[in-house]
Amino acid sequence: MNRIAVALVLSSALLGQGIVMAQEPTPNAPDNSAVNVRDRDAGAVTAGQQSSAKSDVELTRKIRRAVSKDKSLSMMAHNVKIISADGNVTLRGPVNTEEEKTTVGRIAEAIAGADKIDNQIDVKNQ
Repeated sequence: MNRIAVALVLSSALLGQGIVMAQEPTPNAPDNSAVNVRDRDAGAVTAGQQSSAKSDVELTRKIRRAVSKDKSLSMMAHNVKIISADGNVTLRGPVNTEEEKTTVGRIAEAIAGADKIDNQIDVKNQ
């Protein structure tokens, strides 16, 4: 009986510590309200406007693959939105530097053509 009582006391103490340790301050919610407002603009191109035409899907795939293969780019740059419709490509989303914005744009231009790219990528913290 003594062993059971000791085990219960130790279990309670350990559980109590775990609960205290698991409590962390609530993280701040990201403030992206300006981006959300921008995306509501009638002329804004969003990922929902990606064409389902085979040629546009293939164009987006080729650009995405080339961007993903470029190891000089950050994870943020690898995740920019690439939206193709009627052979035209819109690039959107944040990147870390102006150089990354230029690199992603050049990759897309090499695949789709310079006159087919609308580079709307934002440089973070600018």
